[in-house]
Amino acid sequence: MGTQNKDAGDSPPGLSGERNLVLIGYRATGKTEVGALLARKLARPFVDLDAALEAEMGRSIADLVAEKGWPEFRRREKEMVRRYCRIGGQVLATGGGVILDSENVKILQETGVVVWLQADPDTIRKRLSLDAPKESQRPSLTGGGTLDEVEEVLRTRQPLYAAAAHVIINTTNQSIEQVAEKVLAAVQCLA
Repeated sequence: MGTQNKDAGDSPPGLSGERNLVLIGYRATGKTEVGALLARKLARPFVDLDAALEAEMGRSIADLVAEKGWPEFRRREKEMVRRYCRIGGQVLATGGGVILDSENVKILQETGVVVWLQADPDTIRKRLSLDAPKESQRPSLTGGGTLDEVEEVLRTRQPLYAAAAHVIINTTNQSIEQVAEKVLAAVQCLA
């Protein structure tokens, strides 16, 4: 599986100067690394919304969730989406659960071309296990271990990712460079 353009409601115009390029998808699908590379290739600012939120709070998302719970994190995430989507011409990497809020999805679709980076569960688990330092910063989504919950969370989120995306790119067995090139080619097809 490779690249797929799809109709997410009204198709957006291509990636004009004011539209953001928005990457959505589950953990470890490549949003941050691919996003940073795309930003360099497109000469655009890159913002990882989770990293921006952590920098603003001065603590990790895991700490916030442990202290105040998922609802507080989702509230702050929504604020970040609203704030950064007002600024055009960026590459944005979202948190994996951004699609759980329909208002987030609407804003992302209206202000950008939304690209779903997907990977199969085995690939995600492998990438998560190789990313041990970062793994300790990822709070559990279900109360179980982050490696054990992949299939369960994907099952509930895949329809939401699919509904939000204008373009779908499978990152399984793909290098960051290959994924970035597929994203660029797919977005050009929307123009």
